[in-house]
Amino acid sequence: QVQLVESGGGLVQAGGSLRLSCAASGSIFRANAMGWYRQAPGKQRELVAAISRGGSTTNYADSVKGRFTISRDNAKNTVYLQMNSLKPEDTAVYYCNAKFSLADYWGQGTQVTVSS
Repeated sequence: QVQLVESGGGLVQAGGSLRLSCAASGSIFRANAMGWYRQAPGKQRELVAAISRGGSTTNYADSVKGRFTISRDNAKNTVYLQMNSLKPEDTAVYYCNAKFSLADYWGQGTQVTVSS
């Protein structure tokens, strides 16, 4: 069983930065991939960024490429999402996800609000 706890969300002005953290209670070393998703009001949850087990492969939604960076520290059981040049359309609840071979785990989410 893995529990994920996100932190680092908040209110920021457009153009600002935030760094989200996802701390896992169990080891994420064996997770096939870790990812950040977001869900805005009235919209479906969407993948923002994902990173492979060893961290060598990353994927980003087109809308965040060049602005967001995902990273993981397996020794600390933590995944990060550095968000720069934030836009109002980035406003959403951001969720951390861990994909194992037989199970998916989700955090409770952290709110990110970008004011114009």
